[in-house]
Amino acid sequence: MRQDGTLGTIDAAAMLAQVEAWSAINTGTANLAGLASQAALLAEAFAVLPGSVELVDPAPVTAIAADGSAFEKPHGKHLVVRVRPQANRRILLTGHMDTVFPADHAFQRLRWLDRETLNGPGVADMKGGIAVMLHALMAFEATAGASALGYDVMINSDEETGSLASAALIAQLAAGKLAALTYEPAALPDGTLAHARGGTGNYSITVTGKSAHAGRNPHEGRNAIVAAADLILRLKALESDDITINPAKLEGGAANNVVPDHAVLRFNIRPKSVEAGAAFEHALTRLLASIEAEHEVTTHRHGGVTRPPKKVDAQAQALFDLVRACGAELGQDIRWQSSGGVCDGNNIAACGVPVVDTMGVRGGAIHSPDEYLIVPSLAERAALSARVIARLSQGALQEGTPR
Repeated sequence: MRQDGTLGTIDAAAMLAQVEAWSAINTGTANLAGLASQAALLAEAFAVLPGSVELVDPAPVTAIAADGSAFEKPHGKHLVVRVRPQANRRILLTGHMDTVFPADHAFQRLRWLDRETLNGPGVADMKGGIAVMLHALMAFEATAGASALGYDVMINSDEETGSLASAALIAQLAAGKLAALTYEPAALPDGTLAHARGGTGNYSITVTGKSAHAGRNPHEGRNAIVAAADLILRLKALESDDITINPAKLEGGAANNVVPDHAVLRFNIRPKSVEAGAAFEHALTRLLASIEAEHEVTTHRHGGVTRPPKKVDAQAQALFDLVRACGAELGQDIRWQSSGGVCDGNNIAACGVPVVDTMGVRGGAIHSPDEYLIVPSLAERAALSARVIARLSQGALQEGTPR
């Protein structure tokens, strides 16, 4: 179907076939075999573009086990495509191949809810988005002016767990780019984009006390569970309009008649500003020192802010305005709203690059067995992206006004 007289043909049937094939592969972030299969298919699919295709090893990532010990957490390889790296104008397009559904999750199959709605793992978040990205680039490459724009494509394997194994790669590829587009699904089923975003951080606090018999000499013990519980309450007291704190899991202890000498507390924070995240770090340092002194325990901190808050400055707003103008030309009413969710768009914005990070499909119920894709949005959103990319190749942002 021809979506734009100046762009190449967008093949909606081919897009759907790819989404169905890709979503049939389980790519939970820990399923390395599934991710390897998916990466191979993506490398083959993106080879149609006039550039180099590479599978990049993940960066080392450590995590904290229930006993407090650090271990290396394995991840899949990331796909990187480079097209016209010497071009004066260059952009970045990103996506992720992993999903939140592990290999043993019950949600593994595709099913049609109606003639236009497909239910399945990753159909919206974001294997549909990867198809949108690929076919937008294919349509753009059919234009006479394609040689004016270079771009990098990065599809990582660990976005759903924070992109710790790909954050450095994202920063490297974002450097010097004019703009970035990320293919998370639209914020709402009507196609609304996510605008400004809060940030996020994940922490593991290991508390080490001293064991003792709960009946004979409890006074000689130092209860790590009690210290961790106190820490939970004090963390919640740090909440404000600028930050929320979610204690998520407390592990530790043994038999009921033993004073527990070990605990691991895991929690998440959602700062609305960079300043709020920095203030929390300082407060946590003081809080841990107080817990150590009052409970006579030791603590070890692991983690921190992994995705800074994403503000929309004038440059980023110009990119949003460009997307809206392109949508209007295609009969699409593009709107946006702020979001409490996070994604790789946060990382890109932190590099000073304007980004719109919900250029993917329309759908909903992501991260649940009800996840769905509105199938007509595949070609619809590919046409939108292709037009935006074409405008960027013509210098739209550099001229300061959408064209």
